[in-house]
Amino acid sequence: MAEAYPAFTPVNLLTGFLGSGKTTLLRRLLTDPAMANTAVLINEFGEIGLDHHLLERIDETMVLLQSGCLCCTVRGELAEALRDLHARRERGEVPAFDRVVIESTGLADPFPVLSTLKSDAVLRHHFRASNTITTVDAVNAASQSNDYGEFSRQVSVADRIVLTKTDLASPSQADSALAAIRRFNPDAPLQVSTDDGLDLGALLNENHEVAEASMFRCDEPLAPEGPPHTGQIRAFMLEAETSTNWTAFGIWLTMLLNRHGDRILRVKGILDIEGEDRPVAIHGVQYLVHPPVHMQSWPAGARRTAIVFIVDGIDPLLIARSFHAFNALG
Repeated sequence: MAEAYPAFTPVNLLTGFLGSGKTTLLRRLLTDPAMANTAVLINEFGEIGLDHHLLERIDETMVLLQSGCLCCTVRGELAEALRDLHARRERGEVPAFDRVVIESTGLADPFPVLSTLKSDAVLRHHFRASNTITTVDAVNAASQSNDYGEFSRQVSVADRIVLTKTDLASPSQADSALAAIRRFNPDAPLQVSTDDGLDLGALLNENHEVAEASMFRCDEPLAPEGPPHTGQIRAFMLEAETSTNWTAFGIWLTMLLNRHGDRILRVKGILDIEGEDRPVAIHGVQYLVHPPVHMQSWPAGARRTAIVFIVDGIDPLLIARSFHAFNALG
């Protein structure tokens, strides 16, 4: 009998700038029960020292780890590696993994990895994007955020952020790192790597019921006089006090992403939909939009539509005007 696995296997992306500690975090993940039955795609085995984790070499590119994970090298196209993994699982040639974790290089833009899952005709029928985890170096985050565009994009796309090297950072460095993170991503849950209570499972698993009013941590929401943050990458929030028509919203978001999807780094929010008692959560990265989720109850505070955008080089006022125009039409 064939092994059971999800119809759409979740894919987690582990990203972070050079030296930010994602390799160390991956080592910890490999020993956690949450990673059992997982396929891990990395650049080279030697880069993370897997010898003490190895159990069996399947071939020159794949090894089985003591944790039950299947670990593979990526020496060419990511899509080809994922298609090969899927085909070998179907034929029973490798263990029946039910999750994939991809570790990207420190200078990688995360968006091509995520878009691969949607653009490839085979992959989009078998895999789905899950949480993106980004590691951030508390010592160097402030300077990296000013000097490297890769840092801002890696942080912007994150569903979960792990702050590393806090034991080496001064209080001012740690404060600056947090400010840099929230400048590009105001709402992603943040954990500290040195905390004994670091919940590795929570990094991987999606949880749409955690949304609260405090999830929107862009302290300066969009104001009529202009965008709240300086620089090309901006975080801002749209709000509507009246219920939103689902059809009109869907048309608006589709048109927006078709026109500006490469610069809509992230969109996440809760919607007050006409005819619905419960809030509807939405979440998207560039052109990739996850299926909407009906939450169990409204967060603390007033019932309202609230959407956080993280954009690159787009005037927030233009998005706000079009949103309110479509909302009025609905």
